[in-house]
Amino acid sequence: MKKLLALILALLCLLSACSAQSEAKTGSVTIAIGSEPETLDPTQGWGHGNSPIVQSTLVKYTADLSFENDLATDYTLSADGLTWTFQIRDDAYFTDGEKLTAADVAFTLETAKAAQGSVDLTYMESAAAPDDTTIVVTLSQPTSIFLNTVASVGIVPEHAYGADYGRNPIGSGPYKLVEWKPQEQLLFTANEDYYGGAPAIQNVTVVFMSEDAALAAVQAGEVDVAYSTATLGTTEVDGYHVEAIQSADNRGFTLPVLPNTGETTESGAPIGNNVTCNLEIRQAIAYCIDRQLVADTVLNGFGRPAYSENDGMPWNNPDVKIETDAAYAQKLLSDAGWADTDGDGIVEKDGLKAEFTCIYPSGDSVRQAVTMAAAEQVKAIGIQIHVEGTSWDEITQRMFSEAVMMGWGSAIPNETYYLYRSEGALLDDFYNPEGYQSAATDGYLSAAMEALTVEEANENWQKAQWDGTSGTAMQGACPWVWIVNLDHVTYVRDGLSIGDQPIHGHGHGLPLIQNLQDWSWNP
Repeated sequence: MKKLLALILALLCLLSACSAQSEAKTGSVTIAIGSEPETLDPTQGWGHGNSPIVQSTLVKYTADLSFENDLATDYTLSADGLTWTFQIRDDAYFTDGEKLTAADVAFTLETAKAAQGSVDLTYMESAAAPDDTTIVVTLSQPTSIFLNTVASVGIVPEHAYGADYGRNPIGSGPYKLVEWKPQEQLLFTANEDYYGGAPAIQNVTVVFMSEDAALAAVQAGEVDVAYSTATLGTTEVDGYHVEAIQSADNRGFTLPVLPNTGETTESGAPIGNNVTCNLEIRQAIAYCIDRQLVADTVLNGFGRPAYSENDGMPWNNPDVKIETDAAYAQKLLSDAGWADTDGDGIVEKDGLKAEFTCIYPSGDSVRQAVTMAAAEQVKAIGIQIHVEGTSWDEITQRMFSEAVMMGWGSAIPNETYYLYRSEGALLDDFYNPEGYQSAATDGYLSAAMEALTVEEANENWQKAQWDGTSGTAMQGACPWVWIVNLDHVTYVRDGLSIGDQPIHGHGHGLPLIQNLQDWSWNP
């Protein structure tokens, strides 16, 4: 009898332990990503292009890139396109117990404007709160991207905002920060008082790992979700499946469009390249590359050809697509006087060899592989691209005079504006280091920005790319040679649903958790 009682007790203990483990698993998730955010302050860029999860936003994106209300219950735009009026809900509270009011919204927008960071509100004249549930935003000019901007600006509390807010944020979103261990992990917990309902996943640990370390953690069963790469995503791991999440995350060459005349940027970086400043060189490279081959071989099928900065978006011009045509690429070169006169396999013109260096950030296996594959292909038409990995610090000094394997991509149209506007050329940021400037493009970009309807804006975004005779497209000025759009390769433990993922923007890591409140463990 004693042995039977002991056996029964042991079984009960085992069942209790299994139940506890199951309960812990269904209430928690561990995520491995490669990039650590610089801040959790939305006025400084946290959540840029995504949902900031710790904070609420006026409106938010749906998976199909339309808008739905978040804090806002309604909004209107004046006939002249200059005044946005939002009505906000009255049941939103910050996690310190204070009620969120329209004054907090006005404070957030004014603070973001003053910060002059990745949130561009230069076109906003003022944000005011006539009462607790009304916010009135006045613009200096009609701006079609305003809703895109506020969809990623989380609202911060005026009463609790200070210099350390980015590391110790208080918000009204579905999650709250518990702890931040720099270079190690972020710990979040569900906001039980969230007006949208408490998330199913109670505790979230985000650990920062390299691509190889993240895969090793998956193989050891130490994490539930891990970002990987196209070069590693074919590894099969028991208990996990791979989700290839569609993204607007692209890879391509930036090619300096100006000659090297000895000029420098304000920081002293050299400007211009005497080979890539020739349009026929840039276009020949664009037409020579077999993008599908790169996607199939280098990306192991986790990607697709890229033809612009916004393939597949409503504001994309489908006419930017070009077919691979090495013969046409060779003709472009020969018609412009490039020929291999000394038989070394490299064409030249007026004593100048068609060779240059393309740099990429060391340690980025995908950029390295894409660069090398493209360089190998263009050898066939007599262009030599030397591939070199280096640091981002060095790239910032060399990108105005050398080709760079860059990555962009966003689910908002703002990016086209920043990539190609003349006033942004050769600034000490990454948007237009190639130095592209065009009055015609500026006209289309301005018209798109100031449009009063989405349809009018999209028409002008498309014309900026290609209006039938000119544009930023590869058959036009070709300041970029776009190559591939990446899938965001993600290992997910079986039994975990990561919801209907919105299309991801550039960068591995935090775009994945923008719908964290929709994640759940399957019963």
